[in-house]
Amino acid sequence: MAATSPLTRHPSNPLLIAELAPFPCDLLFNAGVTRFDGRYAMVFRNDYGYLGGSDFTGTNLGLAFSDDGVAWSIEPKPCITRDHAVTLIQPFMPHRDAAKELRRFYDPRLTVIDGRPHLCFAIDTEHGVHGGVAVTDDFRDFEVLHVTAPDNRNLVLFPERTGGRFVRLERPMPVYSRGGDRFDLWCSSSPDLRDWGGARLVLATEAVSFANDKVGPAAPPIRTERGWLTTFHAVRRDRSLGKRGWEDRWQKTYDAGLMLLDLDDPSRVIAQASAPLLTPEAEYETDGFRNDVIFPGGMVLDEDGDVRIYYGAADTVVAMASASLEDLLDFVLAG
Repeated sequence: MAATSPLTRHPSNPLLIAELAPFPCDLLFNAGVTRFDGRYAMVFRNDYGYLGGSDFTGTNLGLAFSDDGVAWSIEPKPCITRDHAVTLIQPFMPHRDAAKELRRFYDPRLTVIDGRPHLCFAIDTEHGVHGGVAVTDDFRDFEVLHVTAPDNRNLVLFPERTGGRFVRLERPMPVYSRGGDRFDLWCSSSPDLRDWGGARLVLATEAVSFANDKVGPAAPPIRTERGWLTTFHAVRRDRSLGKRGWEDRWQKTYDAGLMLLDLDDPSRVIAQASAPLLTPEAEYETDGFRNDVIFPGGMVLDEDGDVRIYYGAADTVVAMASASLEDLLDFVLAG
């Protein structure tokens, strides 16, 4: 019998909604969260200018800070606008016009490495979907270090090197070989955060009982004595479903899963919870732009031993749930 998830949703959920943004915002979700300089820092995805169906006039990245991780103050302006994103990406498109190529820059994830915040992101372009890695010291000036070949996204970085190399989790999108979605979770490594290789399969869709469509990374991992504690997203598709939320047609449900990776070989799963860590149940998770979506983007281990998991809910808002580290380890080790 599968163990029951120890997570408790915060009573103030959702913590951030579009109406709180001091700039045009329709959807505020899929945020990266970390601790930096003694406070919580969040970079969130902002879709604005709703046109109907699944279309918006634009996407940018907003920035917020919090002293307690619950009450957030959103900065007056986005930290990466479309124009800023074009400037950041242009060096990786030396023979193309990034202003014409770039469709959107989105889905941030944050990891502090060697005292510096690193931002993973996704970009949609005229020639494919890419993931990327950037670094910043102040959440205003960013340097992009790497952009993947298409099609790859959902990158998350480990907070320290393994065997002298940086490691990331990722979700390539092999449409031709697998047919449709059916995407899996992989990892790769780098000596310098710029050149990446050594890709290995970590978690396949068929290895997750509550997924039939795809799995991939979610929040960046945290180190524990038992291994790297790692969330992942797991997607179920029901082709009988039609319109759910603002989307004209939405057939998927996104759950959060939990696994434990080997400290010395992060490509090796040493434990995996057989039940979802979090499944859409609250109204703000089941009713939104895309109904029934939970997508963790940040996992923070506090000094008191509690773990906060920040997640996008219904692709509409940001929420948070928490549990003790001990209880989460018991849950994942119970299988």
